[in-house]
Amino acid sequence: MIAKLSMNTVLVRGLFGALLIGGAVAMAPAAALADSCPAGKEGVDVRKPDNTPARDVTDTVISSIDVAKEPADIEGRQFRMRRLEVKPGGVVPWHSHEDRPAIIYIVKGEITEYASTCAVPIQHKTGDITPERSPTSHWWKNTGSKPVVIYAFDLFRSEDKHDEHMM
Repeated sequence: MIAKLSMNTVLVRGLFGALLIGGAVAMAPAAALADSCPAGKEGVDVRKPDNTPARDVTDTVISSIDVAKEPADIEGRQFRMRRLEVKPGGVVPWHSHEDRPAIIYIVKGEITEYASTCAVPIQHKTGDITPERSPTSHWWKNTGSKPVVIYAFDLFRSEDKHDEHMM
């Protein structure tokens, strides 16, 4: 079924997206966009899924909004803000952003991302901001000696809110 969107709905949704990005940037005025995949190493499914389970990571939902009840009126989605702490050697397991866009802000530490869209690991450090969008699937590992703190902002499917494996 194709939904007809009024200009007001399009503007509200556009404003909501801008607020999401602006909120992440406002939290880190000195932040930089994160390192990305080096030229020539990008692709789709260039890295296969990894089965390493979650380890030494705490994922806490700080706040969430049922977006269907807001003027943006996006059915079935929660706008979430989470705080993840990844201890040394800790792993955020393989997960997909096929239909769950997110923005990640590295508050403290350095962490390595292993993305399906990049043939080589990507390093992220304090102050980095990185978008997570389709068709990316990935996992993260803290290979350093200090804890990493990450703030994650995403549009989470409400039906998945009890899935403990959804990072």
